[in-house]
Amino acid sequence: MKTKTLKKNKVNVVTLGCSKNLVDSEVLMGQLKANKFDVEHEGTGDDHQIVIINTCGFVDNAKQESIDTILRYVDAKKAGEVEKLYVTGCLSERYKKDLEKEIPEVDAYFGTRDLPKILKTLKADYKQELVGERLLTTPQHYAYFKISEGCDRPCSFCAIPLMRGKHVSVPIVELVHRAKTLAAKGSKELLLIAQDLTYYGLDIYKKRQLANLIEQLSDVEGIDWIRLHYAFPSGFPMDVLEVMKNKSNVCNYLDMPLQHISDNMLGSMRRGITKQKTIDLVNQIRDKVPGIALRTTLIAGYPGETQKDHEEMLQWVTDTKFERLGIFTYSHEENTHAHLLKDDVSEKIKKKRADAVMAVQQEISLIHNQQKIGKTYKVLFDRKEGDYFIGRTEFDSPDVDNEVLVKAEGDTYVRIGDFANVKITSATDFDLYGVLEA
Repeated sequence: MKTKTLKKNKVNVVTLGCSKNLVDSEVLMGQLKANKFDVEHEGTGDDHQIVIINTCGFVDNAKQESIDTILRYVDAKKAGEVEKLYVTGCLSERYKKDLEKEIPEVDAYFGTRDLPKILKTLKADYKQELVGERLLTTPQHYAYFKISEGCDRPCSFCAIPLMRGKHVSVPIVELVHRAKTLAAKGSKELLLIAQDLTYYGLDIYKKRQLANLIEQLSDVEGIDWIRLHYAFPSGFPMDVLEVMKNKSNVCNYLDMPLQHISDNMLGSMRRGITKQKTIDLVNQIRDKVPGIALRTTLIAGYPGETQKDHEEMLQWVTDTKFERLGIFTYSHEENTHAHLLKDDVSEKIKKKRADAVMAVQQEISLIHNQQKIGKTYKVLFDRKEGDYFIGRTEFDSPDVDNEVLVKAEGDTYVRIGDFANVKITSATDFDLYGVLEA
């Protein structure tokens, strides 16, 4: 047992999973700091009295990572390196009773909407006036910006509604206030996130209001880029594209997870769209906003996916030439509609199919990047790594997309968090190299 003194009211918040979880952690940390807690995000020191793990429960790999992290801190608690251990987030929301039974060493488990309960347990006040305030874990110049919580979509493979509940939009006036607060603290880029951006407003305004929201956010002084993540294809509000086209600080970028293209798969997945409607939608988006970067996410090995379905998706990816693309192997999630189906595609074949799609995308990405050689782009610089300053164009989101590398040599210098014009001199599959332009 350790005899060293743990620092009273020092909290380490550990975040697993997606950017939506990260925002939740940032809000929690903002509340704790206002309550005079000494709070760190994924701190490496060993003097934290309290650890709060914000878990992910989305797919098998994420669930396993969450459980492994909990067990690691249980061992730390047994060794006297931590006094109190709390677990919150999606895994805890979904499997609270099982976790309490299997890992009783955790002091308390909380769900995805239990922030006031967590604070009460820590003898902290829930400060209503701080709603929307956060302690950013990202570099100060960009922030993930959650506009709603939960999801009303019936997708067969997705457990998100089980963990996050029904769709709840944050009112526009509140979001504009939050954006102004972030801008005042130095945030230049807002990455709009939600389980489904395109459903925004239907619950509180009785109509889709994403375009109106973006227009109002784009008027916030200091916000140079607004980026759209996680749009749903069925019922996509086309007026969003008009705002994108007319507002210079709305990035020509759209993240729209399409999941598959085979009608057989789309029907079983309960996506509410067909192959032809998907193709038409992509064409319409590109027609309305020429030069837009489309990011999508796909699923390999969904129950019943045949080799023909896979080849159909492969051909579609080849033909469509998405600017950005990622793919998951299917995870059989209990209590989802797809769990009633037989998980009949082996893990080996799932991986093989996913690899085949990414091999095609790698070639497409290289061609897209080579077409940028000799052109100049506005780049936002995120960090310096080794001999390079590393940034992004408006067509790239942090962590998931391409990066622009500028060699730090001679008089070459940029300040992290600033924009600069970069002329592209060479390209690889997923990276661009360039030099600063005066």
